[in-house]
Amino acid sequence: MFRRREPVPFAFVAESERYRSNVTPPPRSRASRSQIAGRVLMGLTVTAGLVGALLFGLPAMDTNTQNPQHAQSSQASNR
Repeated sequence: MFRRREPVPFAFVAESERYRSNVTPPPRSRASRSQIAGRVLMGLTVTAGLVGALLFGLPAMDTNTQNPQHAQSSQASNR
């Protein structure tokens, strides 16, 4: 980090780089089984939704229609 060459008028600014807190944060609480199950189910739901959207969307995005039966015809035009 950039250091100034001129003296710093405040002692606490000069000592701030050496300061370390002796207060430790509290330990993180572990997730319960129901929380883990909920997270897994949420992940599976999102994944299933994305896969389902992909499966339903792929036929709609297909531009190579090999099947000519898509042309509409009525019974009156066949007579």
